[in-house]
Amino acid sequence: MFHKTLLTLTSGALALTLLSVQPALAQESGEDGRAGQSGGADRTERGPRQNRRASGAATPTAGENAATVQAMLTTASVDCRVLEATLVGVTAEEHPTYEASCVDGPGYLVIGATPPQTFNCLELAGQAETSRLRDPEADVGQQCTLPVNLDPLPVLSGYARQAGIDCTVDRAGAIGKNNTGQLIYEIGCAERDGYWIEKADAGWKTSPCWSLSLQGVTCRYSTPAETLGAWKTVLAGTEAAPCDVQQARRVGRDAQGLTVYEVKCGVGDGYLARVGDTFTAQRVHPCATAQTIGGGCTLTPASAAPATSSEQ
Repeated sequence: MFHKTLLTLTSGALALTLLSVQPALAQESGEDGRAGQSGGADRTERGPRQNRRASGAATPTAGENAATVQAMLTTASVDCRVLEATLVGVTAEEHPTYEASCVDGPGYLVIGATPPQTFNCLELAGQAETSRLRDPEADVGQQCTLPVNLDPLPVLSGYARQAGIDCTVDRAGAIGKNNTGQLIYEIGCAERDGYWIEKADAGWKTSPCWSLSLQGVTCRYSTPAETLGAWKTVLAGTEAAPCDVQQARRVGRDAQGLTVYEVKCGVGDGYLARVGDTFTAQRVHPCATAQTIGGGCTLTPASAAPATSSEQ
């Protein structure tokens, strides 16, 4: 038995599915002689308070646990070389449940059903964080507890390096799934704007938080100051490089497939910037001469200079 809750958030072209897939382990009877129960829709939001331990059998060794879990993960086509495995309880159907850590990658909760059921520790922890943001008192169900599984930074720092992100990762976690079922991770960078990353057919897809913020998405691990500060990199090498960006908005896409943004500067005129897939500006246009591009600038007052550009 397991609990599943789906919540889909849609903003413009973005679609993120927050997924809770929580193993429901059997509970011991309470003082009234009944197992703990929850009713209605809340059942998918709360896990067990106690896990019933397997009894009546010899305690398996650490090596036996590891071998058992490795076989189940292999059967489930999960790429994990088991580092450690421990028996944590049994389900209501008497299926043994294990927690495993992996040499490379996230750990798992594994239920010895037919076929085996597996639950990514990073995904469970991410859903728990989301639930607690909505309700600090939320019961988030069964979670991974092995020390190596409690720290997502080693695994997600490795993923960030694979994705080409050169920063000191200070916070990170799984935040949901994309429309193909791949986990999306948020990477927080020390004193810098962060990213969402997701596995793609060839490598990783990265989305900087400054871009996400202009599509109605707020990153958990980046501050507004870090997000605005990212424009220094976006505008580097252009005439807009000195702009101390105070505000930005997404205008749309141009005929060349570049994304057009408006930035408001702390001092002086603002700009329209055409940004490519590498998230760096290919061309910029001072607001004074950009009235015919995407409706012109709206964040800064129109300059008295006449419009001379007719680019679209």
